[in-house]
Amino acid sequence: MTEIRTPLRRRPAQRRSAERVQRMLDACADILDEDGYDGLTTTRIAQRAEVAIGSVYQFFPDKRAVAQALAVRNFERFGDRVAARLAEGAFADWSDSVGAIIQVFVDMHRTVPGFRVLRFGDVADTNLLDAGADNNSVVAEGLREMIVRTFDIADTPELARALGIAVEAGDAVLKMAFRRNPDGDPAIIAEAERLIHGYLAGHITDG
Repeated sequence: MTEIRTPLRRRPAQRRSAERVQRMLDACADILDEDGYDGLTTTRIAQRAEVAIGSVYQFFPDKRAVAQALAVRNFERFGDRVAARLAEGAFADWSDSVGAIIQVFVDMHRTVPGFRVLRFGDVADTNLLDAGADNNSVVAEGLREMIVRTFDIADTPELARALGIAVEAGDAVLKMAFRRNPDGDPAIIAEAERLIHGYLAGHITDG
């Protein structure tokens, strides 16, 4: 998917430093699950990751930057999982991949620490992934690139607009699915898939 600029003050040069940064991100995810973004502090991240507070500030200026790095990691993992699922094939048309993409998102919501709170960053900043675009737009752009590449379809402004609308609609309905059920309401998840697939299939017909 689209490559996002790292929020790190500097990239870890050694494996040990890289592992320390990942521990900080893991700690950030755990704290988000426990107390949300308001309960996140650099001090708590350092304590949970078992690193000195100076180690946190060596790589991150503040808690927002740590959350941003975690959102980027979530985005990259989502992209990797979607790409792997699309590579399996068995889709009659690109719009039929909607269910698989939604299932990847739902599985991450259920199993990836911190994802249900942060996802791609909106809890911290609607422009967390990219200062020049909102988070949903970045996700839609990444999906567009993969779909065009996988299904060899024309990369048009109409496709970009359709996927942008689909991501916005899917985001809203899936938030509803997880609002009262930590595993997601299966009926609402199914309706999200039906809604988005129907819209995209109609877009193909109309186009």
